[in-house]
Amino acid sequence: MGIAPAIVEKLRERARRYRELVELISDPEVASDPKRFPEILREQGQLESAFQLSERYDKLLSNREEAGELLGDPEVDKEMADMAREELSQLEQEEVELDDLIKSALVSDADLQREKIIVEIRAGTGGDEATLFAADLLRMYQRFCEEKKWKIEFLSAKESEVGGFKEIILAVSGENAWRYFRFESGGHRVQRVPQTESQGRIHTSAATVAVLPEAEDVDLEIKNEDLRIDTMRASGAGGQHVNKVESAVRITHLPTGTMVVCMDEKSQHKNRARAMRVIRSRLFEMERNRLHEERAAERRTQVGSGDRSERIRTYNFPQNRCSDHRLGQNFSLESVMAGRMGPILEALEAQDREERIKSL
Repeated sequence: MGIAPAIVEKLRERARRYRELVELISDPEVASDPKRFPEILREQGQLESAFQLSERYDKLLSNREEAGELLGDPEVDKEMADMAREELSQLEQEEVELDDLIKSALVSDADLQREKIIVEIRAGTGGDEATLFAADLLRMYQRFCEEKKWKIEFLSAKESEVGGFKEIILAVSGENAWRYFRFESGGHRVQRVPQTESQGRIHTSAATVAVLPEAEDVDLEIKNEDLRIDTMRASGAGGQHVNKVESAVRITHLPTGTMVVCMDEKSQHKNRARAMRVIRSRLFEMERNRLHEERAAERRTQVGSGDRSERIRTYNFPQNRCSDHRLGQNFSLESVMAGRMGPILEALEAQDREERIKSL
């Protein structure tokens, strides 16, 4: 059947762009630009696989043409003709393999390679029970990260009076962190009997999760004049420094109104650095969403929009059932809450890949 012409053309487009970038890198003016050069290197690295596959496909076409010419030559002896037929059979099998590799390369979004992310968990409807559920989600993610050997860094937390979290923000870093964690963005609903419920009635509570790729300096530029930075005394537990030192930092991005407060560290400098990491990632996510809206057709093919208002999963404790609504499948709640989230995330990854291939 062969590889679809539209797929081949997309592959060649990326190969052409790769060659353009190779030429740019050799330009001394570009190489000396501290902002542009890293961007070009990153894009080149992302396109290298497509370039190599394009070269491999061209080689396949060349070999097929040579074998076809041999078979069409009446002067070629039987032994050579048999060898040509065998080679054509092998090339046909290689083309099937190449078709799958090429599709995988074309649907591999550059963002999927990111290893640093920001995860924000917020309690939703349900009062104290919702804050306890937010804490449960945090523990679930901690166990999953431990299994993956990913690093977790806590950036900000707002605790509730019952030991849960109204909001908690953490940074996660590790191989394939964004590839899999991106599926956690959305609304999470829990159904269970709260500890405070004396009559054993099942309550429904909710929490929202936002997963953002952590922005780096080359991803976007934030002007100093667009930021308002306020310092204040932190509130809550923390010792004498809470009341005497203005260690808490609030950063507001004026053009968008985006605001982040960090007060967990005793050092104002550390709180400011943490707040900047979060605000940079939120602004980067806004820009990514804007681009996704411009490519609405592509956006519709993805598994879930990542919108926090979209309910993606229900955790039913009485029935030990975790239901992922995007997959339409149920999983063992006990296993999922223990951090064994691999089966869910791998199924979402496979579904996402199939949808992306369909849209090529």
